[in-house]
Amino acid sequence: MNWHESEARLNRYLYRPTAAEAAFTVHGWGLTPTHYSNALHKHSFFEICYVLDGYGAYIDDGRRYELRGGTLFCSRPGITHQILSDTGMELAFVGFELDEHASSDGQRQAFSRLMRTDKICVYDGDHLPAALLWKSLFLLDGYEGALPVSALPAAGAALLLSFPALFSESAAHDRVELRRNPAQIINQAKRYISDNLGDNELSLQKIASYLNLSERHLSRLFSSGIHESFTDYVRRVRVQAAAELLINTDLSIAAIAEQTGFGSVHYFSRTFRALMAEPPAQFRKNAVRGTTFI
Repeated sequence: MNWHESEARLNRYLYRPTAAEAAFTVHGWGLTPTHYSNALHKHSFFEICYVLDGYGAYIDDGRRYELRGGTLFCSRPGITHQILSDTGMELAFVGFELDEHASSDGQRQAFSRLMRTDKICVYDGDHLPAALLWKSLFLLDGYEGALPVSALPAAGAALLLSFPALFSESAAHDRVELRRNPAQIINQAKRYISDNLGDNELSLQKIASYLNLSERHLSRLFSSGIHESFTDYVRRVRVQAAAELLINTDLSIAAIAEQTGFGSVHYFSRTFRALMAEPPAQFRKNAVRGTTFI
């Protein structure tokens, strides 16, 4: 990793990361491959550290915590603390505070909880979202895969926002109902249908499998969400697409039937007439005369 340039880039572009509900003032990003012991001290802001490699100890309000690679630890405002290491640790750290005037009540409460947390260290955290977000900010040698500067504020804000949950004994206050949004599911199904309209084997089973849902559940969502059965919806969308092609192209009836997934001219003509009150050829003639509306 390019330690010096990574640190310089973060301090240049991530001094005030902002998210939808939170803004932060960063007092300093740090990256060092050999962090040794420092003196007892305290800050008026949060300081979160991530041990990438090496061994040491952290003293927080008189209590000692052992440090090793993969450990993230939290220094709270006003708490006397100290980092100890005889051999040096690869360490990333950030000092910051929430701008309460520019942040939501929910974020102010989250960081107030962080102020009071008893969970000071998180061990074996290399796989956790906070660690992965932190690593995404680093510059590898040769800048391989580096985030563009334009992405840094959002990524940095996401990292800072991850800390209250990381150092909470229970993130229950942040849990949300994990059911998928029915309206979003229906929109995904509709998009799949429109993108694959030419598939004459388009079926409820196929779309339900794509969305990782049961056929019964998807069928209920159509009935309750748009008050139309899946079959009726697909038929209507196909007829509407066919009508557009009849009006705006010179494609043959057979080509339009195939392109809109009807499978046969006979089925296309029968279905089209049932919904549009006239067969496709007559519909096209009337459209030419300007008497057809869709």
